[in-house]
Formats: sequence, structure tokens, C-alpha cells
Amino acid sequence: MDKFGEMETFVRVVESGSFSEAARDLNMTPSAVSKMIGRLEDRLGVRLLSRTTRKLSMTEEGRVFYQRVTPILSEVVEAEETVSLSTAEARGVLKVNASTAFGQYQIVPLIPAMLERYPNLQVQLTMTDSIVNLVEEGYDVSIRIGKLTDSTLIARKLGVANRVVVASPSYLERRGVPKCPIDLQSHECLKLSIPTSLNKWEFLVAGELRTVEVSGRFEANSAIALHEAALAGLGFIRAATFVVGDDIKAGRLVPVLQDFELSGDPGIFAVWPHNRNLSAKVRAFVDTIVEAFTPLPPWERDA
Repeated sequence: MDKFGEMETFVRVVESGSFSEAARDLNMTPSAVSKMIGRLEDRLGVRLLSRTTRKLSMTEEGRVFYQRVTPILSEVVEAEETVSLSTAEARGVLKVNASTAFGQYQIVPLIPAMLERYPNLQVQLTMTDSIVNLVEEGYDVSIRIGKLTDSTLIARKLGVANRVVVASPSYLERRGVPKCPIDLQSHECLKLSIPTSLNKWEFLVAGELRTVEVSGRFEANSAIALHEAALAGLGFIRAATFVVGDDIKAGRLVPVLQDFELSGDPGIFAVWPHNRNLSAKVRAFVDTIVEAFTPLPPWERDA
């Protein structure tokens, strides 16, 4: 009884979202894939997949089984790639997800050298400010900022996302420099127009956490747009240093209220599913970022 084959087929069906896609990946017929999943469900005595004419999804039992078998398959892949590491080559399509700002300012600049280094690799970068499901949406690796809650993912910390309040010199000359966080309520503050915790401007005042309700006449659904607006002198933004670090060094933006900023800022992580562990293309991507961010990320280096 090929239990390993059944587990691999089940994982391929879940991650591809269809029997036909999994069949193509495994060089099998859709009917053979369906029969193998049926044998697995009969052996376990539970339904793992819910099938309709339009959608294929995991049952609760299927979700538990998936979470348990993916590390097992990952260990097998790791064992194989460990003994053949010297000949492993990054190839194929690498699907990457990142936030719009981090992707634009920190990932895109690394792509040309990465593609030159790995000529058989293709990169598909998707940038969005919402959290995606790597498995269901077929991503190989993602950059996430903040606390990690998904135990099914492997993570590599890349740095920290320190946030600062900044404005252009021209804005500060016109409107003045705030002395304490509450002063921001009388200033133009640029916020994201989408629901997000990033619109929560928190500070440490007299040892206590304080949230300041800020507002302004310009909002956008992109951190990149807010960055450009701040550079144009429209008001304050609260942004990560990986966005505004170079502008601060060059004097295009000026940080304020630094004595009130919180410590323990969220980490920046590269995360990927267990079943992608040590795959050559994920390794190539993560190694490229780690090399670029060592010993310090670009935004933390001296000008």
C-alpha cells in the first residue's frame, strides 16, 4: 500500500485546487488521482475533501491531515535534496507575495541580480497589503511583517520594521514641528484608505501606550502613494524605515516625535510552506535576500 503516494497526491490536489491540475503535476490521469484520494479516504474512514462542481475544499479532517502530512513530505524532500544539494539548481516559476511597499522598495531591486544568477528561474511577484493563504493561492514564499500566527509555515527573520513619523522640510516650515503626539491632531496626517492596523498611530507617553486619532485631507489605498504625498509636502506619514530610510538620510523627509516611538517593532520574515522547505528556488530567493540584508538591511546602513 503506497501511503506516501497517497499523501503526496492529497497534498498536490489541495495545493493545485483541482484533480486535473494535480494529475498534470504527477503525470497521472484525473481518474487515477480521484481513485487514489478515494482509497485514502476509505482507509482513514473520513472525508478529506469536499467536492462540488465549482469548488474543491478541505473538510476539517482534511485540514488537520494536511497540516500533519506536509511536514512528513517536507522531511522526505529535505533528505533527498540534502544528498543532492551540490547539483540542485533553482529553476521554474517562483511565486512570491509581499506587501506593496516592501515589494516595491526592497524586493524589486534584487530581482535583476537574482535572475542573472539563476538563468533558469522565473519570478512572479504579487504585491498586496492583505494577508494571503500561501497554500490555497499557490505561493512559494511570502514576506510578512508582524507577529506570525500560522504554525504551518517556516520562517526566516530578515529584520525589523521600525516605524517613524516623518514629513517634508517644506511642510514643517509651513506648519511647524509637533512637540508631542497629541499635536498631530492639528496637522495633516496621511492614512491608508483601507481597514488596517497601520492607521493606528500609537506612542509611548509617560510610560503609557497612547493612541492618537489623526486625520488629513488625503488618503490612499497604497503606502507608496502616501510616501509620494509626504515627499510632495502634503503632511505627515507614519511609515516603516524600509520605506523612508533613504529619504531621511538624504534630508527629503524629517523624523519627528522619536522619543515617543514604541520599542519592540514587528519583525520582517520570509515565510514558506513546509512542503517548499529547502526547494532550490525558495532557497535561492531566501539566500538572495539574506545576503542583501547582511550584516544590516539597506535602510539601516549609514549613508
